[in-house]
Amino acid sequence: MSRSATPRRSSAETREHVLRVAHELFYWQGIRAVGVDRIAAEAGVAPTTLYRLWPSKDDLVAAYVERADREYREWFEAATAHGSPRERILSLFDALAEQTQPDRCRGCPFQMALTEFPDPQAAAHRNAAANKAWVRARLGELTAGMPDGEALADQLAILMEGVYASAQALGAQGPARRARALAEALLPPDA
Repeated sequence: MSRSATPRRSSAETREHVLRVAHELFYWQGIRAVGVDRIAAEAGVAPTTLYRLWPSKDDLVAAYVERADREYREWFEAATAHGSPRERILSLFDALAEQTQPDRCRGCPFQMALTEFPDPQAAAHRNAAANKAWVRARLGELTAGMPDGEALADQLAILMEGVYASAQALGAQGPARRARALAEALLPPDA
């Protein structure tokens, strides 16, 4: 190998690199709006390499949503790692306020995938719906033992969904900025 040649990536490294590029394009420009050739070009790989990793664009999209789900779960767990259940939930809404700033947020990638892939049989749809179910379940765990914990978990899930939709439409300084105060009002003071 010559000194100027770029070292070859492993298949796993290439896969992760392409998924990072796909994430940026799909998230900021829309899944249906971005073609496989553009992803390959921006990732600096041949389209055949991309198709070797994912047989179809639908497979790539499903992998993108799955990767976003893993990252989201890590973010959620880090945001709710410490304190009482009340403090953990409020910490989640603090982290959500940071996450939905305009330079970081165009909206919820899972809501977008559900919109672009309405067929419940599509892998991207299933992966996005699985994320929503996981978030609701985690909120249920955090509110367990609180008065009307299940109803409270539903309310917090709806509030989170509203933050993403509102931030996308009206910006982080619109109604989304009040989400933590709403969560605080919903939570029992001694939780």
